[in-house]
Amino acid sequence: MARFTRIEVALEMDRSGLVPLFYHDDIELSKKVLTACYKGGARLLEFTNRGDYAHEVFRELNVYAENNLPEMILGVGSVTDGGTASLYLQLGANFVVTPVLREDIGLVCNRRKVLWSPGCGSLAEIARAEELGAEIVKVFPGSQLGPGFVKAIKAPCPWTSIMPTGGVTAEKDNLKAWFDAGVTCVGMGSKLVTKEFLNNEDFEGLENHVQNTLQIIKSFKK
Repeated sequence: MARFTRIEVALEMDRSGLVPLFYHDDIELSKKVLTACYKGGARLLEFTNRGDYAHEVFRELNVYAENNLPEMILGVGSVTDGGTASLYLQLGANFVVTPVLREDIGLVCNRRKVLWSPGCGSLAEIARAEELGAEIVKVFPGSQLGPGFVKAIKAPCPWTSIMPTGGVTAEKDNLKAWFDAGVTCVGMGSKLVTKEFLNNEDFEGLENHVQNTLQIIKSFKK
């Protein structure tokens, strides 16, 4: 069962402006990454459902967070069907992120009052996602749609809360462009938890990188 309500998750997404994305099949390394992000100030992390037995790693990671990182809100990403969403909800996922708009996922999450953020690439998809109860909509792929897409959506629909994923980097100019366009938060994966940090096991460096990124975002938050 989720430890955080969907309202609490949405508020934290809005407050911090950053959702780190990460996947690895090594549970001990994953714990170190989660801890570094936590020490750096992140209170959200999306563990992406990409590898075999990813749900088993997620379970251990979520138990670790509950026992050692009490304010960490751990969710799951890359979910593409309602069955997978149900599996992760049984393991305590606090939010569910998808690359596509799937109504079955929305129904599963809404039954448990867990925040879901569906991937959308058009205004029609965004409107349908909001009709299905999505509080924060994922714009994907951000690398192709860009800040201009967000700005165009926010003009007629200022109530829409958007989280772009893909095409978001930790550079100041990139983050400024997204937040100036009106995003609520950004999802950031390999540009935040880089291969260099992982290969060198530089978790202190990752902690500092997360902290600096959050400070940059804070300067742009409206």
